[in-house]
Parts: sequence; structure tokens; C-alpha cells
Amino acid sequence: MSSFYDFEAEDINGVLIKMSDYKGKFILVVNTASHCGFTRQYEGLEKIYKKYKDKGLTILAFPCNQFGAQEPGDASEIISFCKLNYDISFPLFSKVKVNGSEVHPIYKYLKQELPDILGKRIKWNFTKFLIDRNGVPIKRYAPTVTPEEIEKYLTKLL
Repeated sequence: MSSFYDFEAEDINGVLIKMSDYKGKFILVVNTASHCGFTRQYEGLEKIYKKYKDKGLTILAFPCNQFGAQEPGDASEIISFCKLNYDISFPLFSKVKVNGSEVHPIYKYLKQELPDILGKRIKWNFTKFLIDRNGVPIKRYAPTVTPEEIEKYLTKLL
């Protein structure tokens, strides 16, 4: 596969979504968790989503329970947590694995395209990948990079 748009994933309600539905947008893909030290980043992600969605940004959140079992809930618990605590309006997807033999194809692709110092592994929750309007991954952000820091870069692109 040569483009992010070639992939599909189930949303949090189990509906298969084609990534090609997001053609022409900048996409920030994030592996999330409800009980992580970085969970507060949901607030910043929602803020930049609301601010830039009409300018062509979308955020796709992929819950993951691979790091310290910090996303133990099922789909309804994840939805409830995100709505009640952060009023999330950007797309949430079904829980995925981002490392190991059962890695979701989207994450296999993203890690291949943008490896980091750990090679082709995700270090922790809230690792972020920015995909350009053509479906090409252009930047990878460590979990410690905040949405506010990413916004500075986004303003130059949007």
C-alpha cells in the first residue's frame, strides 16, 4: 500500500471506515488511552480539532491498551469517558494494537513510513502521526509533544 488512503478501520461503533473518506484533509492519527499520564492531551486535541476542522484538519483517535493496560474499557466505556471528560467530537476508532504481531495495518504502515529512534515501534500512548492532504505521512510526534506544540506547525500548513 502506498497511501494512507488505501486503509480501512472500524470506528468505535464497529462501522468500517475507509481512510479515503478523509482525502484532501490533514490527518492527525493518535493512539489514545483513558488512564494515561498524557490523557489530558484529549483537551488540546479537541481544541485544535474545533479550531481547524473547517480548514481541513481531522484527528483520528485509536484507543490502545498495550501500554500499562491504560485503556481497559470496552467501546461504550471509551465513548462515555471521552464525551464526559473532554467532550470529544473528532472520530474515535475501535481499540487497536500498535505494536507486535497483531498490529493494525494502519500502524504498521505509519511506523514503516516514519520510524523513530526506537525503529518501527510505538513508544507509548499519544504518539501522533501527521498525514498530508495527499495521504502521505509527513511527521511523527512523541507522546510528550503536546497538541499546542503541533498547532504551531499546523498553522503553517493549513
